[in-house]
Amino acid sequence: MRRAAIVTPLRTPVGTFGGSLRPVSVEELAATTVRAVVEKSGIDPARIDDVVFAQSYASSETPCVGRWAALQAGLPVTVPGMQLDRRCGGGLQAVATAAMMVQSGAADVVIAGGVESMSNIEYYSTDMRWGARSGNVRFYDRLDRGRERSQPVERFGKISGMIETAENLARDYGISREAADAYAVRSHQRAAAAWEAGRFADEIVPVKVPQRKGDPVLFTRDEGFRADATTDSMGKLRVLMPNGTVTAGNASQQNDASAACLIVAEDKLAELGAQVLSDGLGLLRAGIKPIARPQPGQGVTYAHKLDKAEARLDWGQDADALARTVRAFNPWPIAEATLAGERVRIHGAVALDLAHGQAPGTVLAASRDGIDIACGQGALRLRTLQRELDREGLSFSELLTEVRHELALRYLDHPHYSVGQVAAMLGYASHSAFTRWFVAQFGCAPEAWRSRAQGLPRA
Repeated sequence: MRRAAIVTPLRTPVGTFGGSLRPVSVEELAATTVRAVVEKSGIDPARIDDVVFAQSYASSETPCVGRWAALQAGLPVTVPGMQLDRRCGGGLQAVATAAMMVQSGAADVVIAGGVESMSNIEYYSTDMRWGARSGNVRFYDRLDRGRERSQPVERFGKISGMIETAENLARDYGISREAADAYAVRSHQRAAAAWEAGRFADEIVPVKVPQRKGDPVLFTRDEGFRADATTDSMGKLRVLMPNGTVTAGNASQQNDASAACLIVAEDKLAELGAQVLSDGLGLLRAGIKPIARPQPGQGVTYAHKLDKAEARLDWGQDADALARTVRAFNPWPIAEATLAGERVRIHGAVALDLAHGQAPGTVLAASRDGIDIACGQGALRLRTLQRELDREGLSFSELLTEVRHELALRYLDHPHYSVGQVAAMLGYASHSAFTRWFVAQFGCAPEAWRSRAQGLPRA
């Protein structure tokens, strides 16, 4: 079977609900990333065999968004397109579906991506097709209705959404409101630090936003994260359920965004001049029972799934990969990390987005090695950097050590970050744990290093 490679993953900045991207239609959001992928990769548009796009809140305003995006982006009319929906895992499923098309020989080059414009999701009625002779006419908010109708009511009863499951997991695994808030603060701090360090620069596609008067304005930066978030500010927000942990601050936002990439057959890479981000793709899926109060362990499927994935996909002993789990509500990723241990890096969907069909695309654009998990829908193994590491004679763990050294010193150089914030951004559970590591690496406390006129040599 042929191998499939990920090439030129790009994304738009993430717009908040009703924010800067509200005037931009979902088809133009999707087309923006498709155009950018074609332009940056240099691919001949005529070589594209298909466009696979995910969208969770589709409507008849833009049916089959993959085909729409292809046409809107100016691809040849002979390039087909399709749409799929695996809810929050849709973007990764689009990549997996495109990869299977390439691996099977059905295609050589496929554009895969996801898009959501939650600001433009409509209200609708099911009462008016044949007229309403009397009584009230109901209008549903498709956003809320999509959560309420996620399961057969006759079989599982009424469930308002994932908030209930998140609260149940918080009780099952002893996750406090304070822990959820602290996780959210760390997520916002990491997003702010990443923007400050320019880590998103290579993946961002600016979006032209039409104005009522004058020329369009370029939207170039994620707008949902809060660089000034603190546990004090999070603690002031009201919980969504009585005696709960979930608030508007420690849960995901509703957003607008798009992401896309090329999936290319390995034997066509040289011919097309494509630069690879990742190869070695595999997909696993798992469902959980859609009930309001799962038994302990229900709703957290990844501890066993990681073992199954590693065995089935034969990743070998080089798989020091961590899993990045993208969840809408903080108790979920924290519980997953509790079960799966150090293999799970809790990434969450708090600071950046949960734009459903697009959300995993944001993670994919930033991924370098590991397993990406999105709301129970799949595990994508990205075997990346391995060729470069082999060439340099480095292991992945050695690379991570060098990166951590560099980031620690770079963050400490930044006057706006306290040592505690630096510790949190590097994933340390406490200031003291970070200090112990820093002293072992550099021979002095981080505060002492910061106060010196000249820094220590980079390790």
